[in-house]
Amino acid sequence: MQAADHIAAIQQALHDAGLDGWLFYDFRGSDPLAARILKLDPNRHMTRRWYYLIPAKGTPTKILHKIEPHSLDDVPGESRLYLSWQEQHEHLRQMLSSLGRSPKVAMQYSPLNAIPYISRVDAGTIELVRSLGVEVVTSADLVQRFEAVWTKDQYASHCEAATKLRQIVDEAFARIREEIARGATFTERDLQQDILARIIARGMHTHAPPIAAANAHAADPHYSPPEHGSSPIRRGDLVLIDLWAKNTAPGSMYGDITWTGYVGEAVPARHAEIFRIVASARDAAIAFVQQEVRAGRFPRGGDVDDVCRRVIRQAGYEDRFLHRTGHSIGEEVHGNGANIDNLETRDGRRLLPHTCFSIEPGIYLPGEFGIRSEVDVYLTETDALVTGVPIQTAIVPILAT
Repeated sequence: MQAADHIAAIQQALHDAGLDGWLFYDFRGSDPLAARILKLDPNRHMTRRWYYLIPAKGTPTKILHKIEPHSLDDVPGESRLYLSWQEQHEHLRQMLSSLGRSPKVAMQYSPLNAIPYISRVDAGTIELVRSLGVEVVTSADLVQRFEAVWTKDQYASHCEAATKLRQIVDEAFARIREEIARGATFTERDLQQDILARIIARGMHTHAPPIAAANAHAADPHYSPPEHGSSPIRRGDLVLIDLWAKNTAPGSMYGDITWTGYVGEAVPARHAEIFRIVASARDAAIAFVQQEVRAGRFPRGGDVDDVCRRVIRQAGYEDRFLHRTGHSIGEEVHGNGANIDNLETRDGRRLLPHTCFSIEPGIYLPGEFGIRSEVDVYLTETDALVTGVPIQTAIVPILAT
């Protein structure tokens, strides 16, 4: 999309939302969302404060320091240059006054920091803008619209990544089976590095190594095996793997899934029961989203979290579900769309068509084991599609023939 067309799309969104403008502000990379949404050159050296106002109608305006007048050459608009802070404030006052009396302007701000992914503009700058007679509102829904919505090609890249990850899951459990049969020492770290090598071999990239955790380590949701001294994987162990990756082509989207296996021929009843509860919570969340979307309603992220969490609470494990139900997925594994969260944050954003998120409830029993089951869900205009299928329906008995 050309820059002018992109700005026109943003202006249409502002009109639809009843806003007078969207004010972007950055100081030395303080708002990475601004750079992504405006499609700025990430390699341009910028050391001074800049502002960029997109009005609901009319020409955008830039405020730039005189030693960096080309900082926003990637986007259209009129430039106003400042040297002193007094000039900067005066340019800002004049620019905002062009929107009319008491304008309503979106910024990367979240009331009470409810959604920290959006809270990128510092409190002092918000105070400055408000002092000029502006009503500052959150840009959360705008950010989701222009940061989290995928193209058809991006959805295809996600599906390809999710399919590859799903294959790697089967291969990882097969590798454990082979090492146990050989009687070799095979550690959590060995498993992690094996999975990572398979990700790379499939032409994918990940920002961090996968999780490979056995027994009590699986009760730590973000466990990572140490380089030295990680636990060996033996018969009778519960193994959790959480893997995420995307294709290396620019603009590719992540896939992110979690599976559990048991190193034995038959899964113990307690492990199976905890998995059943987790899977029931996962499936309840999926069914709720599908029901709502098929009825033409797009639920809020927090609503989906409530549905999922209710199942685990009714089973008596509410205090062992230690994290939100899911997160937005994009070019980063944790994207900037609505999260499936009414626990860690109060995410009241509605899920949008052509966005993707994880659903990954878990129950974590300290000193014993942990179970998490994670799938990815992509929304169309009329349905909610689970990717990386088939999804897990029972703990995998790794040594079963």
